[in-house]
Amino acid sequence: MESNNTIWIIIRRMRIPFLVIIVTFSVSILGLTLIPGMDDQGHPYRMSFFDAFYFVSYMASTIGFGEAPYTFTYPQRLWVSFCIYLTVIGWFYGIGSIVALVQDKRLAREIDIARFRKKIHELSEPFTIILGYNNITHQIIDWLNREGIRVVVVDRDAEKIDALDLESFIPEVPALAADVTHPNTLKMAGIHKKNCQAVVALFEDDMKNTKIALLCKLLNKRVKLVIKSTTKTQSEHLKNLGVRYIEDPFLFISNRIYLALVAPNLWLLEMWIFGHILKVRHREELPHGKYIICGYGRMGHALERALKKAGMPYNYIDLKSAEYKEEKGSAVFGDAEDYKILLEAGVKEAVAIIAATKDDLINLTILATAKKLNKEIYTIGRENTLDDLSIFRSARIDRVYILERILAEFTYLFIARPLAYRFVRLLHTRDEAWGRALVESMHETLGENPLHFEITVDEEHAYALARELKKGREITLGSLRRSRADRSKTLPLMFLLCKWDEQRRELLPGDDLLIEPGVQLLIAATEESKTDFEYIVNNYYELDYVLDGKG
Repeated sequence: MESNNTIWIIIRRMRIPFLVIIVTFSVSILGLTLIPGMDDQGHPYRMSFFDAFYFVSYMASTIGFGEAPYTFTYPQRLWVSFCIYLTVIGWFYGIGSIVALVQDKRLAREIDIARFRKKIHELSEPFTIILGYNNITHQIIDWLNREGIRVVVVDRDAEKIDALDLESFIPEVPALAADVTHPNTLKMAGIHKKNCQAVVALFEDDMKNTKIALLCKLLNKRVKLVIKSTTKTQSEHLKNLGVRYIEDPFLFISNRIYLALVAPNLWLLEMWIFGHILKVRHREELPHGKYIICGYGRMGHALERALKKAGMPYNYIDLKSAEYKEEKGSAVFGDAEDYKILLEAGVKEAVAIIAATKDDLINLTILATAKKLNKEIYTIGRENTLDDLSIFRSARIDRVYILERILAEFTYLFIARPLAYRFVRLLHTRDEAWGRALVESMHETLGENPLHFEITVDEEHAYALARELKKGREITLGSLRRSRADRSKTLPLMFLLCKWDEQRRELLPGDDLLIEPGVQLLIAATEESKTDFEYIVNNYYELDYVLDGKG
């Protein structure tokens, strides 16, 4: 139906110009066939229909090849003089209509929709629909693109879609400017397709996110949903709709602060999963003592919960950035009254201060002012956007929490690295002793900068291993840790998580665990041991050698 819209728009817009051209051509051709002429022998003749059509065609288009097939008589020339003005006017009117049609926004819109539909129809790989294009989703798209995960983007703002097109992502990112809360838009984006694996909605408006979640659930019950929510009530509502993954950036920060205070090794493991170095010695830790929270909005309340849970004393300054700027006429914190507020909050006795307002400049100046009053105070700043990180980096703040980056990191992990995401969730169920033992073991086995990767035991990702398991052969995890250079030695490699399905999974599985077809593994390794492991599970000769010493 949509593909026919383009044709109908063209027909409707061009029917009058076509009719004008047809009428002017018909009148001109009819006159030339009826007016008698004279051939080169002086005999009378009448122009045939084809000759008349041929002549009028190049006459009306102003090409002008001359009189054909014979020199015209004066009656014919008189008629041709009339037809010149008639047909040229009609022809120019038609050309003008074509130019106007090309510039028609509705036609361009229908053409864009038709192209978008074609791209979605031809998309055979698993893909994720991202609703809304901004700093957060741009970062997510970039990361997913590097992993080869296909992405489809829809945003209401045509200028944002044009900006996305200029990015020239490879593979291509199909994008459409449309209302993301309309069911037809979601259908066009391919939510009904079997290879649609997830829908991401990270808008600031919680109600908009909830509406999208409800529509997606009605259109495709099995699709994974990544939905942003910043209130407990909204999160509960989303859970009732069956949304498994709810993103609350303030909850993420709260959990990280709590983990860093009470279980620094678990915090270190979580940060390692997100790309930080697994640093055992001389690592930065949050101080214990009195904290000051500046800004008592949603993030301030989340930080309060974390500090209470960790048993840390705290004080807060209920600073609202919008009201502060209106009252002071400035976004710079640090006049005499501001100094007094910090002193009354106990800045000189505090071990740390957290600037958590919605304004980046106010956050920066709060921390700078606190440093003047207490040079030893530990500074933590909230940065609201990914637009410009250089100012925060140059301010020498001890720790910066970037809301947009945290959202992007968790979304990417959920979509591209589901086992790593599950590992992070399971970390919060363990204690500090467990985390310390794992960090020390990883450091001893893998060094300070190991990597992690996921693999599914199937023919696509572990060909030789999957084929052997299908034959009924029993293979343990420990046997796959043998070196392909010398099977008597062990690869620097650790199995962190083994997952069979949503109900059955095991943290730090033992070497005696029997591998089953289809099982998923999260592995920590060095670059070299990762390469060796991939050779072993995909190559018969390497696998036979580590299992039996043959090959």
